[in-house]
Amino acid sequence: MTKPIVFEPEYVEALRALFEQSIAFNQVLGLRIVAIRPGSASGTLAMKPELIGHPTHQRLHGGVISASLDAMAGLAIIAAIGARHMDEPPAQRMHRFARLGTIDLRIDYLRPATGTAFTMSAEVLRLGSRVASTRMDFRDDAGELLASGAAAYIVS
Repeated sequence: MTKPIVFEPEYVEALRALFEQSIAFNQVLGLRIVAIRPGSASGTLAMKPELIGHPTHQRLHGGVISASLDAMAGLAIIAAIGARHMDEPPAQRMHRFARLGTIDLRIDYLRPATGTAFTMSAEVLRLGSRVASTRMDFRDDAGELLASGAAAYIVS
């Protein structure tokens, strides 16, 4: 039986700082990382007036959903890449995803996104040498599925 991979706290914090503080658009969204594990990531997003797409119904803008799922999937891939290179120090692993980019992104909007808080999660389905595939979920604070997604990313 193989030992489960556990990231060092400094690696997790470096990834969290990158996504929450260094990526300006994630700051605008208010994206917060909840968990980072090899091949998966989850986060939260609080509703705020700047993110509303339908003022009458107070619905979250679909672009916010799409962007937050794209960000979570990217983070999940970064975690999967990091897990492949646990023999390297955390600082060196932080430079392994410089070429990561979205190739294809599909979001299915299932229900209107209303409420005060949302959660999103992503998992890597396959991490190849050139392309990674992911799936993502976007839920309200009661856990109801509001949107799901699938995406492909260039990783080399």
